[in-house]
Amino acid sequence: MKKLLAVFVAIFLFGFVVQANAGEFGDLRTKMSAARESLVTMMLHKEQRGADQQKLVKDTADAVSAQLAKMKAPAGKEAQFKELVETWAAFKKTRETELVPTILKGNDEEAKKIGGGIQKERITKCQNLINELDN
Repeated sequence: MKKLLAVFVAIFLFGFVVQANAGEFGDLRTKMSAARESLVTMMLHKEQRGADQQKLVKDTADAVSAQLAKMKAPAGKEAQFKELVETWAAFKKTRETELVPTILKGNDEEAKKIGGGIQKERITKCQNLINELDN
């Protein structure tokens, strides 16, 4: 009877941990989408390149980084989680040092090249990794 109870508790706790991870990755996915949306808005709408939008772009990216910093890799998926963290860091660095300054200079063609090139690849990779980690 005690063994059966122990197995039941272990299964219950495992299910709770899986659900907790799913919630974290769901939150991360939502924050990443908000970060992308805030930047796309800035890129596509010249009238939305002021201080408020710039702050939103920075704050939404910082929220993703903060969420990642408090998360841990699911068991057996440490390599995917590390890749996610590294890909996000590269994405954010390019966003802050290249893409946003290019947008603010009004160089829309160059911004579209950066945003539709390496940045698109990185955000897609992040989304795919989140899906892998969430399953």
